Amino acid sequence: MSVNTPTPRKQKFIPPSSSHPVDQLLPAGRMATLGIQHLLIMYASAVAVPLIVGAAVGLPTESIAVLVSADLLVSGIFTIIQAVGIGKILGVRLPVVTAATFTVLSPMIIIATSFTDRTLGMQVVYGAMICSGVFGVLIAKPFSRLIRFFPPLVAGTTITIIGLSLIGADVGLIAGEDPTAASYGQVSHIVLAVVVVLIIVLISRFFTGFLNQIAVLISLVIGTIISGVMGLNDFSAVADEKWIGFGGIFHFGPPKFQVAAIVSLCLVMLVTFTESTADMLAVAEMVDKELKPNDLARGLANDGLSAVVGGVMNAFPDTSFAQNVGLVGITRVHSRWVVATTGVFLVIMGFIPKVGAVVASIPGPVIGGAATVMFAMVAAVGIQTLHKANFKNNQNLLIVAVSLSFGMIPTVAPHFYDKFPEGFRMVFGSGITSTVIVVFILNLLFNHWVRGPRGEHAVQHAVDSGAGAPDTRGDDGPTRFVGE
Repeated sequence: MSVNTPTPRKQKFIPPSSSHPVDQLLPAGRMATLGIQHLLIMYASAVAVPLIVGAAVGLPTESIAVLVSADLLVSGIFTIIQAVGIGKILGVRLPVVTAATFTVLSPMIIIATSFTDRTLGMQVVYGAMICSGVFGVLIAKPFSRLIRFFPPLVAGTTITIIGLSLIGADVGLIAGEDPTAASYGQVSHIVLAVVVVLIIVLISRFFTGFLNQIAVLISLVIGTIISGVMGLNDFSAVADEKWIGFGGIFHFGPPKFQVAAIVSLCLVMLVTFTESTADMLAVAEMVDKELKPNDLARGLANDGLSAVVGGVMNAFPDTSFAQNVGLVGITRVHSRWVVATTGVFLVIMGFIPKVGAVVASIPGPVIGGAATVMFAMVAAVGIQTLHKANFKNNQNLLIVAVSLSFGMIPTVAPHFYDKFPEGFRMVFGSGITSTVIVVFILNLLFNHWVRGPRGEHAVQHAVDSGAGAPDTRGDDGPTRFVGE
């Protein structure tokens, strides 16, 4: 008797799962457009550091131009390395754009202006920067192990203050920097910035696909057209710039090494690492990719090396730029190759000052309106991260409140600590740094340095598990940890 056996169905081929969105290559045209969008949103802040330092130190115009070009070139090089990576040595391999850190402003100006001969002052600055970069490369690996002390409670609080504290920087582009000036806070400038924000919102709401992803770029183009009608555009500086330029190495002469200056910039490097850690955690959160200690170590080593190269090429130490972190959140484009493309454009601009002058001529209210949204997006990501923390039967809400209050003090009152020693002001004069220190210590105090009912020390368990405060409500059982 024959048995009719069913013919087996032909198995449908299931292709292997695609790579992580962070690693995916996009079509060349789309990648270039998205890369330009990242460039436009960060350019004004990137060139602000060399412009402020040059003006404060009293450097001649040609030297300031060298600083700007060198800053863009170094920023481009290390943005590419950060995104693409070099083996197991450098690069976090996330969509992170790096450029000159504002943390370096005060100490660099103080060091340079302490010498009557400004050229000598800049030699000392760059000697200290090179040493701080070597220091950063050496401590990148040990520092990366602190990531286990950045649970959602700490990371979320830090990311939130980064967004909140930086919003004011781009508000200055909209309203002006001098409240006593007659032109400060002009209604037309504020309305223009609001229009830029409104364009971003409308495109994000009513369009999908590629148009949705370049909402910020479209808003900048339309905003620039509107500002032209308003008579705000001034591209006269473009004609004065050279087509090709390179400042070379050691523009101010060979570096000089002084202990006090070296110590000062090494402290700045620690602050930079703290900010970069928070930004990289924010990007990893956005793109849904785990940030491992080795990944963080490569990213921090990249920042350290940028200070070494910057010291040689008349530039500045680099850190992750928060507005670009916000842009990743807005566009939801997670490919690291997009920001690598941005790095290529930055390198080109470093060699072609005329191109940089075109971007620099985009009116402040246009850039400020878009960038303010980007910073607010960073704060929103911080709030989203805090949502993962546990706020029941513990003091975590108090930790967030105290930490943010310390961070907002220098943000809303920049001269609050003016009568304190310079070293104190260097650390707590930054809202980001002060928040990181306070939330880090309070998290250890409340959630790690705790003893259970039988005296067992909870530190190691808490650190290893990434847990929050121990739940000691039981009188007889072992200490139980409440996860963040």
